[in-house]
Amino acid sequence: MNEFIRYTILFIRQGSRILLLNRNSAPAKGLWNGVGGKLEAGETPMAGVLREAWEETGIRLTDVAYKGVVSWESDVSPRGGMHVFMTELPPSLAYPTPVQMEEGLLDWKEIEWVLSDHNFGMGEIIPRYLRTVLEDDSCYVHHCVFHQHKVIAYERRQMEPVLAGAVIRKGC
Repeated sequence: MNEFIRYTILFIRQGSRILLLNRNSAPAKGLWNGVGGKLEAGETPMAGVLREAWEETGIRLTDVAYKGVVSWESDVSPRGGMHVFMTELPPSLAYPTPVQMEEGLLDWKEIEWVLSDHNFGMGEIIPRYLRTVLEDDSCYVHHCVFHQHKVIAYERRQMEPVLAGAVIRKGC
């Protein structure tokens, strides 16, 4: 895709809750977020998200669904973007939390809480795109424009199947 999409984010769902990370470092320090991070040189988005999931949670995943892209532009930071993934853990898999990891604190959060209006514990753009990620099988490009660290514009458009397939073979 574009060279500015250098990150991945993964939402690990189990029933009515999502495993989130309260990050220890910027850019989302102190906020609950999905797991993921920067792609390494030559790494595919799928390989990167699987590596990051293992590093940040200790869960070795083999099956994640590609859900599209979140991109942003800002007056105070460079243009950026991330590939979005989701996976569902079976109810029988126990993953007790909270647990402190190198990247931050992992804990299960109810989806209702994550998506609630005026939730200042989440990154500002997550509630704008996460419902679509959780409920729609299609892939989307979610684009946000920031001014002085606040979202001033958001748009969502469905990705062309050819483009989604060129990025990831598995998913939408």
